[in-house]
Amino acid sequence: MPTETLTIATPDGRADAFAAFPDGGGTHPGVLLYTDAFGVRPELEGRARELAAHGYCVLVPNLYYRHGPAPVTELPAHIGEEVRPALIERLMPLIQEHTTDRILRDAEAYLAFLTDRPEVAPGPVGVVGYCLGAALAVRTATAHPGLVGAVAGFHPGFLVTDAPDSPHRRVPELTAEVHIGLAEGDMTPEDLNTLDRALQAAGVDHTTEVYPGTVHGFTMSDTDAFDASALRHHWDRLLPLLERALTRR
Repeated sequence: MPTETLTIATPDGRADAFAAFPDGGGTHPGVLLYTDAFGVRPELEGRARELAAHGYCVLVPNLYYRHGPAPVTELPAHIGEEVRPALIERLMPLIQEHTTDRILRDAEAYLAFLTDRPEVAPGPVGVVGYCLGAALAVRTATAHPGLVGAVAGFHPGFLVTDAPDSPHRRVPELTAEVHIGLAEGDMTPEDLNTLDRALQAAGVDHTTEVYPGTVHGFTMSDTDAFDASALRHHWDRLLPLLERALTRR
């Protein structure tokens, strides 16, 4: 399977990224994959490879490129609960600096780079995000409704906030089909209801689903949160979504 470590020119510098492409040449739909808070690492590179094996060209950018190449902080091979709080404490200032303006500037650069690749077929692309990446995926889709045909977010954060530019307030701009897969406790029932009402009012084709018995981070096999059955369920939701939205047009 062809893979590359590459750089993408953005208005704020050069972002390093990982990309994976299907075997056999030809052109295939593009997918922009946003990482969780821990960033680009073997776990996410493996996720990109698996998506590529299903026929997608996948780009995984380093969200924190302004602070250096990935990983911007040393990560253990397994992110256990004994080290997770310290890692989050180190990364939180970087997350807080990743403002909506930065997210949208980066998204435009990532999508332009992805769709300009010769391996990527014309037509809609998908955007997939994990943890904070789910909010980035929704923001990207609302900013590029003519391009993004599918959005998926898993164990999301920051989708419903009190901020005037909270992602849920922008869903009327969505034209993509959406799936949000949540761990128990990712959102309060009130916030999930707020998100559902916003999507319904906007006429967005969507599903939101709490994956039973899961905790935040359930798709990530390099963490204590990992749940193998929930990861399989994630694929059962993600792959049909991408096929419907990206390959049947």
